[in-house]
Amino acid sequence: MSKVPLTVVGAEKMRLELHNLKTVERPKVIAAIAEARAHGDLSENAEYDAAKEKQSFVEGRIVELEFKLGSAQIIDPKTLNAGGRCVFGSTVILEDVNNGDVVTYQIVGDDEADIRHRKISISSPVARALIGKSSGDIAEVQAPGGVREYEVVEVQYI
Repeated sequence: MSKVPLTVVGAEKMRLELHNLKTVERPKVIAAIAEARAHGDLSENAEYDAAKEKQSFVEGRIVELEFKLGSAQIIDPKTLNAGGRCVFGSTVILEDVNNGDVVTYQIVGDDEADIRHRKISISSPVARALIGKSSGDIAEVQAPGGVREYEVVEVQYI
């Protein structure tokens, strides 16, 4: 079984979601199924069908989260000592060589990626181009519009 990289924050979010599914959502679904059964004929009971579908989703998500947490390699970016290189968990400040725009990204696991919060997946083209780079290096990223060049301004482990 291969290890799934996760940051400490990402693992904690998964644990909280799993806890919520087991302690809040699962009991709600069980109650909804019981209520729908009380209404009688299950063959034409839309409430029952919806509750069973929700139960299937909740149970599937629980299994998925338990598997991912069980196979996770949890990495704390604060404890990294990568000598100023871009690695999983690092926060990277980049400058677009063409237009001078500055962006900051944290390289995280696939399940944690959220571009709105500036977290990019380790398997994304940008992250793959950045891995191993240090301040002052140029990373070439193959984008749909062609090759984009970014200069690594700073690498942080926060």
